[in-house]
Amino acid sequence: MKLVFATHNENKFAEVKVLMPSHIQLVSLTDIGCTEDIPETGSTLKANAQIKADYVTEKFNLSCFADDTGLLVNALNDAPGVYSARYAGEQKSAEDNMNKLLMALKGQSDRKARFSTVIALNLNDERYSFEGTVEGEIVHQKKGAGGFGYDPIFRPDGYDKTFVELPLETKNKIGHRGKAILLLIRFLENSKSR
Repeated sequence: MKLVFATHNENKFAEVKVLMPSHIQLVSLTDIGCTEDIPETGSTLKANAQIKADYVTEKFNLSCFADDTGLLVNALNDAPGVYSARYAGEQKSAEDNMNKLLMALKGQSDRKARFSTVIALNLNDERYSFEGTVEGEIVHQKKGAGGFGYDPIFRPDGYDKTFVELPLETKNKIGHRGKAILLLIRFLENSKSR
C-alpha cells in the first residue's frame, strides 16, 4: 500500500518511516512532487492535520495522513499549543521558539508540559484521526544536540534526559508522535485484514 505522509520535515519523516511495516510504502510530499507549504489555518491540532491531509488527497488523489503537534505548557495556559511551530513568529526557527519559551518560563516553578500529536488519515474516501500524548516538563536550558522542535528542552516523565538525548527507539516508544503512529499502524493492519 502506498501512503503519503504530508510533511516536508525530513527528521519527522525519518522518525515515522522506521515504525511503518514493510507492506506500507511511505512517501513524502517531495516524493510526489508537492513542493508548496500547506497552510495551517486551523484553530486546533486536529483541524490543521485534516487540512493538510485533505489538500494532498484532493490535489493528488492519494491516500494520505498528516499530523500536527503542539507543546502545551501548564504555566502558559497550554501555550504555545497549536502555534508551537511558529511561537516566536512566522519566519523564526526552532531555536527562536525554544528561546522564547525558556524566557516565558523564567522564574516559573511549574514547568509541567505535554506534547500532543494528532494524525488525520484519508483512506478510501473516509477520514480517521488518532492522538498520542506524552507528559513531561520543560528543563531550564537546552540539553543535547540534534533532534527537532522543542526536543532539547522537553524531558518526558520518568526519564532524566531530554527527548534529543534519548535514543530514537525510546523516543518513538514513549513519545507523542510514536504513540499516534502506532495507533495509525494498528488501524491500517486491521483494515488490511478485513
